[in-house]
Amino acid sequence: MNNNILIVYYSHSGNTRKLAKLIEQEIGGMLCELEPEKVYPSDYNTVVEQAKREIQAGFRPVLKTTIKDITTYDQIFIGTPNWWNTIAPPVATFLENCDFSGKTVVPFCTHGGGGAGNIEAAVRKLCPASTVLAGLAIYGNTAKDSQVESWLKKLGVK
Repeated sequence: MNNNILIVYYSHSGNTRKLAKLIEQEIGGMLCELEPEKVYPSDYNTVVEQAKREIQAGFRPVLKTTIKDITTYDQIFIGTPNWWNTIAPPVATFLENCDFSGKTVVPFCTHGGGGAGNIEAAVRKLCPASTVLAGLAIYGNTAKDSQVESWLKKLGVK
């Protein structure tokens, strides 16, 4: 197990969680799920509209999740659903509240048809002093070991 890798993710429906766990199985590391203090609604249409309002307003929800010492990690994988072509607000909160200077940051996402959207660009903007590698975008819950392994090999991580 690689103790220098942190895999942080927010998952609303479980798809991003599944992908994060596949990454952990391939490379090890510490898995950490971001949990907002106020849970998002489970109804799809309600959460879609709420996410739209929050993203447009630049809202950053308070998180229950804390990482004790981010400095102990060299590589940080950041997982998010694609919400309105960008990262989910809980992920934005996490990225804004941590110093990723000198770290390698690797975005990954799940989506319902929008692909990676602007997720990589959003991560680059919020992590300006880090190296951001090419991300992985997986449709829904279709993530497979082979896709994850191929992506990690291409990045030179595995």
